[in-house]
Amino acid sequence: MSGRRSGFQPRRRRVEAGQAVVELALVVPVLVLLLLGIAEFGRLYGAYLTVEQAAREGARVAALGGSDSDVIQAVDNAASWLDLKQLSVSITPSQGQRLAGQSVTVEVDYRFNFVAPVISSLVGNSILLHSKMIMRIE
Repeated sequence: MSGRRSGFQPRRRRVEAGQAVVELALVVPVLVLLLLGIAEFGRLYGAYLTVEQAAREGARVAALGGSDSDVIQAVDNAASWLDLKQLSVSITPSQGQRLAGQSVTVEVDYRFNFVAPVISSLVGNSILLHSKMIMRIE
């Protein structure tokens, strides 16, 4: 009897090996998609935090009496790792209309572009990140 069992084991191992390859072929694309999604979400979240910090830095410069060009420079410095061509800054009120005790608003918009084509086909090519900071002028 032991001779018959050993004769059937190689065939069974080949079938199981084939089954493992098919399972791997089904699971690998899902895992790659998951990893790309995690990486893209990390980039997106990092960009969001950077836009928030850049708006905060710009509002602080404006609140301390900086010019509009100083505010834009502060925003650009705070968002240095982002694509500055995709970054827009809005300052309200403008430099000549700011008075002590009033509020100054700095809004920063950034168009975040996805790198992974699989992710961009699922959620779109880009997302607009927006931050608005309001500080009192000193």
